[in-house]
Amino acid sequence: MSVVTEHLEQRGSAFELLPHRQAYTSTDEARALGIDAGEVLKTLAVRTGPGYALIVIPASRRLDLHLVRDALADHQARLASEEELARDFAGYQLGALPPLGTLLDSQLFIDPAVLEHDLVVFAAGTQTESVRIRTRELFASEQVTTVPLVKQAERGSDDPVGRRRAAQQDLGGGGHPAP
Repeated sequence: MSVVTEHLEQRGSAFELLPHRQAYTSTDEARALGIDAGEVLKTLAVRTGPGYALIVIPASRRLDLHLVRDALADHQARLASEEELARDFAGYQLGALPPLGTLLDSQLFIDPAVLEHDLVVFAAGTQTESVRIRTRELFASEQVTTVPLVKQAERGSDDPVGRRRAAQQDLGGGGHPAP
């Protein structure tokens, strides 16, 4: 039993432990489990003046550090280095921080997209185990700040619908490029 699952059990949370092949990133974790990356939570440690804040976003999205700095009201905030993570979160493997601010004694900020899922999956402190839990239950015992933290799809991004819409806007009437 890991410190993460022990913490969840002490809280009385219902969850499922999911063993899987080694995954170094949250998108690898989604692939290893055969689930959509939007259902997997990516927990990032951000270094702030007084310590750390945990930032939680869907694995399918990219962090917008400008939004994080605004949310933290700390324009010096930055992602923690691997060395800082190894030192200050020694009980957790790299890339496997759980979204549990009470356990890690850190402020917890989540992107609203996280709350769009009834069930979520997150790393259980190791690169080979994840936890599936109801989103509401995961955050019920946490002090959470919900604020936009991810980059929005941009024109020319890897969003095929957005690319198609942009291409249609670039076409003049009749479907031919404007002269």
